[in-house]
Amino acid sequence: MIDLSRLVKTDINLFICLYVLIKERSVSRTAHRLCLSQSAVSKQLTKLRQVFDDPLFERQSKGLLPTPKAIHLEHKLEQVLLQIDNLSVPEQFEPKHSRRIFSFDLVETAYSIVFPKFIPKMLQCAPNVTIKSVEWSETSVSRLQNREVDFGIGIFEWDERAKNHVQNIPSSLNFAELLQDVAACAIRKGHPALQEAWSLDTFLKYRHIQVITGGVSQWLLHEVLEMKRLKLNNAVNVSDVAGAVTLCESSDLILNYPLRYLREFENKADIVLMPFPLTLIPGGIFLLWDKQLDNDASHRWLRELIVSQAYE
Repeated sequence: MIDLSRLVKTDINLFICLYVLIKERSVSRTAHRLCLSQSAVSKQLTKLRQVFDDPLFERQSKGLLPTPKAIHLEHKLEQVLLQIDNLSVPEQFEPKHSRRIFSFDLVETAYSIVFPKFIPKMLQCAPNVTIKSVEWSETSVSRLQNREVDFGIGIFEWDERAKNHVQNIPSSLNFAELLQDVAACAIRKGHPALQEAWSLDTFLKYRHIQVITGGVSQWLLHEVLEMKRLKLNNAVNVSDVAGAVTLCESSDLILNYPLRYLREFENKADIVLMPFPLTLIPGGIFLLWDKQLDNDASHRWLRELIVSQAYE
């Protein structure tokens, strides 16, 4: 039985500490997230055990195992902390007076395909709002879940063969598809493949440039080829798409990348765009955010603007 008189007097920081401990299952990681020492977190855990009259966690070789009591408290803590967080959120958001800084984790293609769609309108309505962005990485989904970043713009697949399928987006995140795109191949003008029948055999015959963005080295194409026990012969890995196009122009290497982005180079570079010699269902570029931000007025204003401008 919880001592309610003690609970009322409990520092809210204890509840925050408990919630992070349940999520992280580690004193050291909790201390890092809360900018506390490990001893401070251990002391708070001791107080929490007294408040709830339960050990809350059992120590294991790989970290902390929450007790049934702690697991039961997780959802309630999340709701309580969200309500407390909402107390500091203005009920009204006035874009023209805002100096809000929005943070994004995004794939490189978003800079040329998504940003030009909404940023001019955003700055027209909110001239002092700022966007800060970093490249999408393997930690971006967890950063979104921890609300370390306001938005993510990432690529997810509709093809059932893909590991990065839309249905694998965590349930704690909401998302909106901004556009769909197919992948294409870029080869230099005069490439010997243009003298051959364009087929899977021709595609695999030549070496390739692999563009690695967001820490992702494999995507649907690689997964489908692996199912067929086939593999690309990659000659070089690059992280800059413009540089990859330049390399493509001056070699017999084949570049595989989303068609919308390659079309930006089609009239400027000495390349020819070819379809994939495999049937791949188009993937999508998605806007993602944590569900807990649904009712944040400023966040809602920007995401509605991004989605609305994506279809204009």
